[in-house]
Amino acid sequence: MNFVAIDVETANEDFSSICQIGIAKYSNGQIIDEWCTLIDPEDSFSPINTSIHGISENDVKEAPNFLSVAPKLRDFLKDSISVCHTHFDRVAIARACERHNIPSFNTTWLDSARIARRTWKEFSQSGYGLANICAHLGYEFKHHDALEDAKASGHIVLMAVQETGLSIDDWLKRVEQPIKQNSQNYNREGNPEGALYGEIVCFTGALEITRSEAADLAASVGCNVTSGVTRKTTILVVGDQDLQKLAGHKKSSKHRKAEDMMLKGFHIRIINESDFKKIVKHALAN
Repeated sequence: MNFVAIDVETANEDFSSICQIGIAKYSNGQIIDEWCTLIDPEDSFSPINTSIHGISENDVKEAPNFLSVAPKLRDFLKDSISVCHTHFDRVAIARACERHNIPSFNTTWLDSARIARRTWKEFSQSGYGLANICAHLGYEFKHHDALEDAKASGHIVLMAVQETGLSIDDWLKRVEQPIKQNSQNYNREGNPEGALYGEIVCFTGALEITRSEAADLAASVGCNVTSGVTRKTTILVVGDQDLQKLAGHKKSSKHRKAEDMMLKGFHIRIINESDFKKIVKHALAN
């Protein structure tokens, strides 16, 4: 859950004409630092671009140029996973480096649009623009302000991690794979000799262990493991990080469904990953 999210605005059709940069730095899923600055693109402003982001030539008269802010930008991006929405920001930064004849930045790029297309099937083929996805997630922001857009991209990543249980490192691999793929099977039949035989378990959110390891542990103590919450589910295990961040964030669809079924009288317990591990440890000891 450690990464930086970045967004840029440009003065005209030339990708190198960066006129604003916004960055939000995340640690353990929380913003720990942010930076935003206007940039003098040393270029003309297109009326169309100004109409979109509201930045004009007058606004950047006293602003630094890209070369002046490059060292600070390099410090933010160095050896980090850098999130941006679509390829635009990544290419703009690369073009600005070329324009000023400086080395490109040593960072690992991760596209939040590609993440969204693989997380929410309704956006797999179209409608995966930043504003549209954030509207779906209930996240409000000022579009076309570089810092606001950067934070919006970061929010999409956090929600995708929560929804799928894939870590940031997992997503680096997943975005290179086809959008549609056969889901990995985490279903397990419980050990009939296990202390928790008869329990039906489902997992959601980002776990410290892999989903496969969690399924194997549950099955070893007798639990049947399913990929989704059903009327038969008795235990939903939620990643510790997700339970700690619920304020201001949406819960996963499995979490919401389990709570809804609890209100309807179904006997489902929602527990965190730490308690799940303790239950397994106790069951294996007996």
